[in-house]
Order: sequence, then C-alpha cells, then structure tokens
Amino acid sequence: MHIPPFENENKAIVDVDDARVPLNYFNIVKLKQDQAFEYSVPGYETCIVPATGTVDVTVEGEAYASIGNRGSDVWDGEPEGVYVPSGAKATMVATSGTAEVFIAGARYDKTLEPFAVRQDEIDLVQYGSDDTKTHRKIKHILGTKYHDRVGRLLVSELFTVGQGGWSGFPPHKHDTDRLPNETRHDETYNFRFRPGHGFGIQLLQREDGKIGDAYHIVDGSTIVLDKGYHPCVVAPGYEMYYFTILGGLSQRSLVQYFQPDHAWQIETIPGIKDMIAKFK
Repeated sequence: MHIPPFENENKAIVDVDDARVPLNYFNIVKLKQDQAFEYSVPGYETCIVPATGTVDVTVEGEAYASIGNRGSDVWDGEPEGVYVPSGAKATMVATSGTAEVFIAGARYDKTLEPFAVRQDEIDLVQYGSDDTKTHRKIKHILGTKYHDRVGRLLVSELFTVGQGGWSGFPPHKHDTDRLPNETRHDETYNFRFRPGHGFGIQLLQREDGKIGDAYHIVDGSTIVLDKGYHPCVVAPGYEMYYFTILGGLSQRSLVQYFQPDHAWQIETIPGIKDMIAKFK
C-alpha cells in the first residue's frame, strides 16, 4: 500500500492495470527547461498537473500555454491542469528552469475533449476546525464544475491548515458499488510536507472491529488504496499536502461510506457535508 519515495525516471509509479488499484494511473515527470515529455495511456483519461514549475502542453494538436505557476513547492501558488482524453497523445515542455509534473489517470474508454483548468477555475472547499483537529483545505482541479466534461476521474489537492491534524476523518471507505450508500473508487495519494522533513501516518483498517495497518509517510510517499477505511494524520509542527486521484468503477461521483462507530462526528465537524457534496 505504501510506495516509498524513489527516482522513477519519468516512468509510471502506478501503471495501467495495477493489481492494487486497476482504476488508477499515476506518474511523476521531472523536466529541465525546454525538455519535453510525451505520453499516451490507452484506456485511461488523465490530467496533467504541475506540482512545481510551468509547462506548455499540447494534446492532439490543441495547445495550452503556461500551465502551472508555482515556484519551489506546492504551497507556492494555486494549481492548474490539463485534461487529456483517454488514449490521446499529450506532450509537455518545461518553460521554467525545472518542473515536476503529476499525471493522474482513471480507467475510461470513451474519448472526450481536452481542456485546461486555470487557477481561477479551481473549486475550493475549506472545512473542519482547529478545535476538532480536522481543519483542511481542498482544491478540486477536476471537480464539480467539470462533471459533464470528464468520465470517471476526480483530481484534487488537499492541505492541512495549521500544523498537525487529521484528514480523511471520520474514517471512511469507498471500495464497493452499493448505491445509494457507497461507490467503488480506487484512490492514490502522493504526499508532501512542510518543512520537508515532516511526516505523518496513513491508517488502513480493512474490516470493522479489527486492527488495521499504519504506514509511516514522508515527503514524496505514494499510497494506493484499494479497500478499507483510510484516515491519515500529520505530526504536530508540520503541514501536510496530498495529491489525490480517484477513479470510479461505474460513475464519477464519489459516495463515501463512513465507519459506523465514528460517523456521528459528521455532525460535529464544521463544513464536512459541503466537502462530501463536492466529490462529484
């Protein structure tokens, strides 16, 4: 479930048909100025999101200039992205000194139209509180406003607000299609911390009433979530970010099932119902 940071040499970290999360695709591409990277992922729609730096993107002849405006880390500015239809050929060229680019993907066979998401088009949700230790900010890159233009892919950035605190709480899961209570969505995270030597814990409890697993996450950790309840927490004194990829089996809208023992806290955490409604 935990993939420690490593130099992936621009090769997929979560490739197509991954046995753990077959509905997801994830790559990190690192470029120097004027360096290009080209890719195509048949059967998966994708989204190009610079973590840092700026790139020019071309998708099957459609050009999108100056995507990304962040400097040295993910806290330095707002995200931008480009939606790439399933199987389409995309090329990115770094126009800044360096660029680190996330490529998020979800399995989807139909071919839609590409488009860019600029920083003023991001869906922003802030919820929780310092008192409940759940204060966080979510920046939906492929969020509700693009529901009719995307197949099964949801892409967001999640930030803890302040230093220390819980995320993905109350514990929830989305591993079974059983509407109206839950949908099957595979999920992949990539974590960053400020300062960079910070850390957190990713919990995974596969069954109610049984002890789960805990993973020590650091800057650059990737977590793949196939099933189970999965809250995470950042250590005091540090801020945590995670890039989030959700791919649905039968629909794009996410329906989370909250662990019954802890679901009562939905009523105590400010703004959480608005947050739940935005994953569409």
